[in-house]
Amino acid sequence: MAYNLLKGKKGIIFGALNADSIAWKTAERIHEEGGEFVLTNAPIAMRMGQINELAEKTNSEIIPADATSIEDLENLVTKSMEILGGKIDFVLHAIGMSVNVRKGRAYTDQKYDWTAKGWDVSALSFHKTMQVLYQKDAMNEWGSIVALTYMAAQRVFPDYNDMADNKAYLESIARSFGYFFGRDKKVRVNTISQSPTMTTAGQGVKGFDNFMHYADAMAPLGNATAEECADYTVTLFSDLTKKVTLQNLFHDGGFSNMGISTQVMELFDADKK
Repeated sequence: MAYNLLKGKKGIIFGALNADSIAWKTAERIHEEGGEFVLTNAPIAMRMGQINELAEKTNSEIIPADATSIEDLENLVTKSMEILGGKIDFVLHAIGMSVNVRKGRAYTDQKYDWTAKGWDVSALSFHKTMQVLYQKDAMNEWGSIVALTYMAAQRVFPDYNDMADNKAYLESIARSFGYFFGRDKKVRVNTISQSPTMTTAGQGVKGFDNFMHYADAMAPLGNATAEECADYTVTLFSDLTKKVTLQNLFHDGGFSNMGISTQVMELFDADKK
């Protein structure tokens, strides 16, 4: 059901790779709620995905951009304002990668140029994006910027590898830059710490299927789906959350506050029998 929560609002969505992407689901929901947007992803990611299908479905234009390149980001923001007819109301940063994870390198045996590349794409790109938006005065007052993160930024998930460090850095950027964006531009900046979700990136983490089942058994409401994350993001882009900023918002069915659940205890009991 749509409520026209984003009618008249315009933005940029990073990271819609395919129909499994949270960014893809969010783009669909924003379109349903009356929002308009430009889609963007790295040129190599766009060749791998089906972003043209999403653009056609949502009547959106695509601007390829390497989010680690200031030049590409400046071009993205300038052209987006031209296409959308003015300043921007919302931005979704939903990109991340780890070459160490992809290549099977353990956290204790990182190849550091791969680490630096993953950090640049997954975290520093968020600062670069906001710096370009800030310096170009591209955001409308009471606009909203959201990045996707994961609880490995606070707790140890061994196979999440250097992505945990990237997410911790990402969350710090949201708070630090969010202060200046709020003070100077009346723009809010938040991160959503989402449940493990079966996206292309998630599937690259060792043992991901088993962990999804564990998290679902731990969370009193079960794992949050990509579609539910899209719904939550829509609320953060709407005027209903104008004073929510500098927050890392857990969207995980309650997992982040759990110590143990009866379902998980029952699994241990079953192993003893």
